[in-house]
Order: sequence, then C-alpha cells, then structure tokens
Amino acid sequence: MKNIFVLFFGLFLVFPLNAQDNFLIEGSHNKVVIPIKLINNLVFIPIKVNGVELNFLLDSGVEETVLFSMEEKQEVTFYNVEKIKLRGLGSEDDIEGLKSANNVLETHGLKSKNHLVYIILDQNFNLSSHIGIPVNGIIGHKFFKNNLVEINYQKKKVVVYLNKEGTKKKLEKKFKSVPINIEKSKPYIYSSAIVDGRDVHAKLLIDIGNSDAFWVFDNNKIKLPKKNFPDFLGKGFSGDIEGHRAKISEFSIGDFKFKNPIVSFPDSTSIRNVKMVTDRIGSVGGEILKRFTVIFDYEDEKLYLKKNNKFNEPFTYNKSGITVQHNGLQWVQETVHLETVQVVSSMKEVQQGYDKDFDNFKYKFVLKPVFEIVNIRPNSAAEKCGLKKGDIIISINAAKPYKFTLQQINNLLKSEEDIWINLEVERNSVVLKFRFRLEDQL
Repeated sequence: MKNIFVLFFGLFLVFPLNAQDNFLIEGSHNKVVIPIKLINNLVFIPIKVNGVELNFLLDSGVEETVLFSMEEKQEVTFYNVEKIKLRGLGSEDDIEGLKSANNVLETHGLKSKNHLVYIILDQNFNLSSHIGIPVNGIIGHKFFKNNLVEINYQKKKVVVYLNKEGTKKKLEKKFKSVPINIEKSKPYIYSSAIVDGRDVHAKLLIDIGNSDAFWVFDNNKIKLPKKNFPDFLGKGFSGDIEGHRAKISEFSIGDFKFKNPIVSFPDSTSIRNVKMVTDRIGSVGGEILKRFTVIFDYEDEKLYLKKNNKFNEPFTYNKSGITVQHNGLQWVQETVHLETVQVVSSMKEVQQGYDKDFDNFKYKFVLKPVFEIVNIRPNSAAEKCGLKKGDIIISINAAKPYKFTLQQINNLLKSEEDIWINLEVERNSVVLKFRFRLEDQL
C-alpha cells in the first residue's frame, strides 16, 4: 500500500482567475492556533465553508481552493455558481466542475470573505478512501499568502501569525531561514543533489500536499538511477500517477543534508498537463518537511526551518507492493461488557455464594471499513505470492483489518525490518490465505 497518499495536483483551471479572498485574523489577536490531523505526512485542517465544517488538505502546491466529495455535505450553500472544466495530473480529460464566488471560509479565528472555490462534481474523485478519513477539499495559496504560517508536525498544529517585523525577528533567532521564490502563487526552493558523484543544483516546488520526500521529473540533470522499481506514486487530479522509485546519494536544502533519500520519478505521461515554471525539475514533499517545524513567509519569500526529533529518521517505503484503500463499510458484531451491580435477595444466597449466570454483556452492530487491494506492484513480494488487485482483506497477521487505521496498515507495510505478513483475503466469494516477506528492492 505505500505512499498512496502522495497527492500532487498541479491544478490547472481553464478559466482565468480573479480572487479577493485573503485569510485575516479576527479581532486584536496576533496569532491563531489550529489543530490538524497528520496522516502519511499530509496535513488536514478543519475549515467551515458558509457555516458547515469540512476537512481540507493543506497543499502549498495548488493555487485555488477546490471542493469534492460533497454528496454527504449537501447542506452547504454556494453562491454565484457557474459551470467550468478542470484539468490536472494523470489524464488529458477535462473534469466537469463549478466555480462559486462570495463564500465565507473560517477556522479558529481566521476568516476569508468573498472566497472563490471550485467544486468537482465527479464523485469518483474521492480522496477519503485513500486517506482513511473524510476529505472534502484542498486549500493552497489563499491560506498562505497573507500571513506567516507555521506547520508544527510534531505537535500537530498550524499557527498563523500576523506578518509583523517583531515576529520575524524572533523567528530569525530560533529558525534557520532559507530563501524561496513565489512564482505563479507557489513556493519554490533551490536545492542541490549528489548524483553519480556530481553536485547538481535543482529548483523544486515546496509541496506539502505530496507525502514523498522528493519527486524528480524527466530532465537533463538528474536521471533515474539504474537500481529502481516501478510503482504507483499517488492519485492525481485526473487519475492515477505511475512512475519509479530509487535512491540517490544526497539531497540538500540550505545547510540541511539528507543521505540516501528515496526519490520518486513520475512517468512523463502522468505530468503532461502540468505547466512548469522555468527550470523546475521536481518537488520536495512531506517526508522531508515533517522533519522540521516549518514557517512559510510568502511576503518576504522565506522559509523558516527548525529540526525536530524526526530529522534523522531513515527513509522507508512500502516493501509489500500492495496499495490498500477503503472500499465501503460493513456491519460488524461487537461484544459490549456491561458494568452491573448484583443484588442478592436473601442471606441464604450470600452464604451459598451467588453462582447464577448473569447476562453481563450484550452485542451491538457497528459499521467498520472494508479494505481492498487496489494496486499490485510488478515483481513485488505481494505479486509473487499470488495476491491480486480486487482482493478484499479479511485478516492481517491474524487480526481483523478494521482494528487498524489505514495509516497503521501503511506503517506496517513500510517496516524497516524484513518481517513476514500473513494476509487472508476474499476473492470471488472464496477465502484465500497468503504469506510473504517484505523485500527491500533498493
């Protein structure tokens, strides 16, 4: 199952854009603190849209605010709606959508009026099954451009500061500042890589909506290493993104060096709709950024970085070769133990001991997620043992799969150790058992 949660949209809208929807801190406060969910290096933030709370992926790699999976949020009212076409990574096909103006977005004392949003109507575009929690939208440049935005991966919070000189002076004492460029509403950073003993300079998009460490596109500076393997890299705006994974000797950002990072090389067909800025050859994503507390300063074009205790963690990937996602819900019977007080009716019962059977439990039925294998990597351990796309997981190492979150399953399959995995699956109404060992292909 891998980093299926790599989300790299490079959003392209076929209509010209006109926005007046800055986020402002309400009242006299100098900052607001917003709790976040952190799943597979991706940041999810609660934001109310016209009074209804939705769950957004925070993504510096997109310019506009995009909504989807709205079938369960029909109570949201949209204004000044018109039809448009959307296009992005993964396909040349347009997707039908809507453009809506004059929306109000707010969260924890941060508010944006007259906010322009784009709504994807295709219900097949659904990130929730890939992430494991409800996801209703993506928000990018409009969230970052007007304030200082801190992402604290360790404490799982976003702090938005007023863009004041006094605040910046304090940051300079605690953080290492690295220059960035804001081009076409997105942040870019100059980094360097050691490839085949050569020092190569690279311009990368800072993409917190990408869960991998680095992505490198086809270019004449950094080539795909000979030791690599094909893999499913993630879900794009218009379809799946395929490519290869490999290791390179070193990547550096400012004074921070990363030895032997795992780098993704997306196929050219998956990025054919991306409009590249000059000299860009790739992206830096959440697997790197999670090793810091990060502060974006779009106005002064700076990135503030401070290492956290994850900085020296090894780079890992899904060694199993299977991609797992939610596929609906099932009713599961659970036993609920009841806290009861026994009442005796006579002293005779006390003397004899009260051995009667008491019904101190009951059954209840609850909805639990169904997990399906939706992708098999060629020549992987999973493919070699006989697992197939479409298999429904019945048990993982003798435990029911719904006892795990999607993130926990993902972490198991990314284990550093070459552990054994026992899977019981249902295929065409037949239960089958498989056993394989995680294999390092790099």
